[in-house]
Amino acid sequence: MDKYFLPTLTGLIILLTWQLATTFFHIASWILPSPQAIISSFWLSRSLMTYHLIPTVAEAVIGLVSAASLGIATALTMEWSDFAKRIIYPFLILSQTVPFIVLAPLLTIWFGFGFFPKIIVVTIVCFFPVAINLFDGFSGVDLGVLKLMSSMAAKKTQVFYFVKWPSSLPAFFSGLKIAAAYSVLGAVISEWIGTDRGLGILLVRSAKSYLTDRVFATIAVITILSILAVLIVELIARLIIPWHYQKV
Repeated sequence: MDKYFLPTLTGLIILLTWQLATTFFHIASWILPSPQAIISSFWLSRSLMTYHLIPTVAEAVIGLVSAASLGIATALTMEWSDFAKRIIYPFLILSQTVPFIVLAPLLTIWFGFGFFPKIIVVTIVCFFPVAINLFDGFSGVDLGVLKLMSSMAAKKTQVFYFVKWPSSLPAFFSGLKIAAAYSVLGAVISEWIGTDRGLGILLVRSAKSYLTDRVFATIAVITILSILAVLIVELIARLIIPWHYQKV
């Protein structure tokens, strides 16, 4: 619990300073609302938040699962085929040079304003950290262990199943935690392009209406969702690879 004390204390100090500053300097709510006003705005618009929360969560979850599946398949392909690796790896790196927000309008043109293009955006955003971390996990296996398996005449499938796959899981979950944080962000940004429901469109509408307190409340919800996504992945990782989290 000690590791959470200082961050929590720092956060409380920041919120208290923020509240006192907005009160003392009489800052207009539409410019910078106080934490109290933000909490009040969230409570008053909680039903509206819930209405817009559901599609964003659905897009983030489906997109993250799709990205994880595609990332695993890509990493496995590159691990098992050096020829495929030489083809895929450069395009894997190249995919990160194109801002995904540029792709969102194109996906809207091609697939419309529905649910599907939002999932594609989230999948694109989350795919890279999963694929590259898992592949690096395969490549970072202890050479001594590989030599030992080779001396025991182990087959390639046995080496993969007993050594490479277990050893790569910590790297995989590290990438998945990054992807989980990105999934909510990707869903929100994809909703900026065009939709009638979602936290992204709620954010845009609130900003255009100068409802700054609701903007901050929505940002807080997005932040909480991202943290929850990372914590859920962390919990799954602790259940699957408990040995990685054991203290020496």
